[in-house]
Amino acid sequence: MSERFAGKVALVTGATGVVGGAVARAYAGEGAAVLVTGRDGGRLSELVKDIEAAGGRASAFAADVSRPAEAAAMVAAAVSHHGGLDVACNAAGIFGALAPLADYDDDVFDEVLAVNLKGVFLSMKHEVAHMRSHGGGTIVNVASNLGAHWRLQGASAYVASKAAVSHLTRTAARDHIADGVRINAVSPGPIDSPMSTRPGETVAQRDERMRDALPIGRVATPDEIAAAVLWLSSPESSYVVGQDHVVDGGATA
Repeated sequence: MSERFAGKVALVTGATGVVGGAVARAYAGEGAAVLVTGRDGGRLSELVKDIEAAGGRASAFAADVSRPAEAAAMVAAAVSHHGGLDVACNAAGIFGALAPLADYDDDVFDEVLAVNLKGVFLSMKHEVAHMRSHGGGTIVNVASNLGAHWRLQGASAYVASKAAVSHLTRTAARDHIADGVRINAVSPGPIDSPMSTRPGETVAQRDERMRDALPIGRVATPDEIAAAVLWLSSPESSYVVGQDHVVDGGATA
């Protein structure tokens, strides 16, 4: 295992999700001290224990990124607990519901946009504020191939929010590359997670459906998405700015 992030401090939002958890473990496995955030403090504590058991360094801070004060506090916690903030992955997100647009619940739509879009905006706002005053840094936002390429009937809130994250990433990247803050996004396709399984569908049935739907013939593992996030966070991608890196097994090829 390399030590690409030795001496760095990383922050991961949505760390109780499968992608956020994989990203947090990967950062820690490559030498970073990691602050993991999410709304479930108990699950965050378990993640910290797992990272520490594997020899990594991590701490937890429960936060709802859709709330301005909590988004600010989580960045302050990274600085307080680990001495700075060099790298961030904004992976917090919820799916919402599947329903035709005319039948979509207003409150659910608002909640999805609050977490998936406003949460990324607030997270970046406070991450960038610290980074540009302390020598720069890198940020990777988790969007989705559904946002700009693949369509999913009935998922209006999720699709709209992820499309917005992709474009917000590009704008923020142009705003702050001169400040030394490099911002990109990763857009996963279907992942081995509950979100990729339809109601009443078994994992085996999902896998059979995906064999037909995806050119690669399978869903991604969370670690495969984490690998893309780490590359975009690392010096290896130092000339990549404002891009939405699609990782979807050829679904949008």
